[in-house]
Amino acid sequence: MKLQSEYINRKVEAQTRRHFLKECTTGMGMIAMGSMFGCSTDNTISQNDLINNIGNNLTQYAPKAKNVIFLHMAGAPSQLELFDYKPELEKLHDQPCPDSFMEGKRFAFISGKPKMLGPRAKFEQYGQSGAWVSDLLPEFSTVVDDVCFLKAMHTDEINHAPAQLFLHTGSPRMGRPSIGSWATYGLGSENDNLPGYLVLVSGGKTPSAGKSVWGSGFLPSMYQGVQCRSQGDPILFLSDPENVSRPLRKDIIDAINDINQEEYNVYQDPETLTRIEQYEMAYKMQISVPEVMDMSDEPNYIHESYGTDPGKESFANNCLLARKLVEKGVRYVQLFHWGWDAHGNAEEVSLDHGFKDRCKEIDKPMAALIKDLKQRGMLDETLIVWGGEFGRTPMQENRSGSDNNWSGRDHHIDAYTMWMAGGGVKAGHTHGSTDDFGYNGVNGRVHIHDLQATMLNQLGINHLDLTYPFQGRDFRLTDLFGNVVNEVIS
Repeated sequence: MKLQSEYINRKVEAQTRRHFLKECTTGMGMIAMGSMFGCSTDNTISQNDLINNIGNNLTQYAPKAKNVIFLHMAGAPSQLELFDYKPELEKLHDQPCPDSFMEGKRFAFISGKPKMLGPRAKFEQYGQSGAWVSDLLPEFSTVVDDVCFLKAMHTDEINHAPAQLFLHTGSPRMGRPSIGSWATYGLGSENDNLPGYLVLVSGGKTPSAGKSVWGSGFLPSMYQGVQCRSQGDPILFLSDPENVSRPLRKDIIDAINDINQEEYNVYQDPETLTRIEQYEMAYKMQISVPEVMDMSDEPNYIHESYGTDPGKESFANNCLLARKLVEKGVRYVQLFHWGWDAHGNAEEVSLDHGFKDRCKEIDKPMAALIKDLKQRGMLDETLIVWGGEFGRTPMQENRSGSDNNWSGRDHHIDAYTMWMAGGGVKAGHTHGSTDDFGYNGVNGRVHIHDLQATMLNQLGINHLDLTYPFQGRDFRLTDLFGNVVNEVIS
C-alpha cells in the first residue's frame, strides 16, 4: 500500500505545473533564447526573402572579376618540369642529395639518401615577359604575357587529400565550405536558371579528397558545387523518367514543395527552404543545363583551338564548357584533371611518360581558354587560377630507400608554382622566386590562405568580413590567416 501511494505521488508530481517549471528551466531558457534570435513561428517573411538573406551581398568595392575558373591539376604537377627552370639543379643531376636538404624535413615517400634529379624537359623564355616555360607546354608558351606566375607558393599539408581540402576549403579536415561555396554565398549567381557553382571532372577519377572539395560544409547546401558531366546526361537524373511529362514533373515538384513549406511553417528550419529552392532549381536546370552544355553550336575553329572531342570526357571539353558557363553567368567553375602524381614508381606515373601525357592533355585547351576569353572581352572579368595541391622535390624519389626505375619526384610543400590570368591580376608578371634548386622560396612567398584572400579580393570581397556563424564562433575561408598579395594586382 505504501509503495502504491509513493507511485501515485510521483505520477501526480510529474504532471504539475510547479514541477514542470522547476525541472525544465533550461528548456524554457532555450525557448526564450530561440525567440530572441528569430526562431519564432511568425510566417510573414517570405521564402525568397529568407533564401536571399542567408548570404548577404558582401561586395565592398568594385570587383575586378565577376567569375572564377579554377583549373586544379589533381595529384600535383612538378613545377621543375614546367615553369621553374633551374640550371644549377641540372648540373647536380644524379649526384647524392646534400645532407642539409634532408635535415628537419618530412617527405611522403623518400627514405635514405636520394639522388638529385635534373629537369626532365627543355626550357626557353617566351613573350615580352621572358617567362620560362618547358617544351612540354608549347601552346601555353604563346600566352605567357597574359599570365601572372606565383613561383614561391607553399602549403601546410604533404598528402593529397588533406592538401586538396586545404587548397579549396582552407582546412585539411572535412566539414568546411569550399571557396566556390563561399563565393556564391557572398555574391550569389548571375543566372537564376543555373547553379552559381559548377564542377567538371576529367582524367577518369575524382580528386583524392572526393566531393568534399566542392562541398558547402556548414553553409546551407544550396551553395555546394553541382557536378556536371561532359559525357552522357550533364547531371545525373536530370532527365525525366519514361512516361513522365514536364507538366507532370512540375505538379510533382509543386506537391513536394507544398509539404516542405508546411514543414518550414512549423519548424522554421532554413535548410527546408534550401530543399525547396533546390527542387525549383532542378526543374529549371532540365532546360538550361542541356542548352549550355551542348557544344554542337560552337564553330569548327573553336573546337580545333581547344582540341575538343564532343561526347567524351576530356579536359579540353571541360575548358570549353567552362567558358560557356561563365558566359551564362555561373559565378564559380571548378575543373579537376586527375593523374599528376608523378612519383616514378611506375611508367604511367613517371616524368618521362605519364607526366608528358598529362601535359599534352592540358596544353592546348588551357591556352585556348585564355585566348577565347580574351577575344570575347571576358578575360578582364574572369579570373583563371591554375595549379596543384603542392609541388615536387628536386630529388629523385627513392621509395623504400632505392631508386625507382623511372624518373619521379616526391611531394613537396615548401616551394611550387601556380599561375593566374585575367580578373584584374598583372599580365606578363612573375611574383616570387625559389633558390637555385627549386627547394625553398627565397622571396615573394605566397601561402594557400594568401591565395584564397587574393581570389576573394578580386571578386570584391574582403576575406576578413566573409564569415558564417557556426558552433559558437564566426568562421571564414582563410580561418585566422591570409593576406591579399597586392603585388600581383593590376
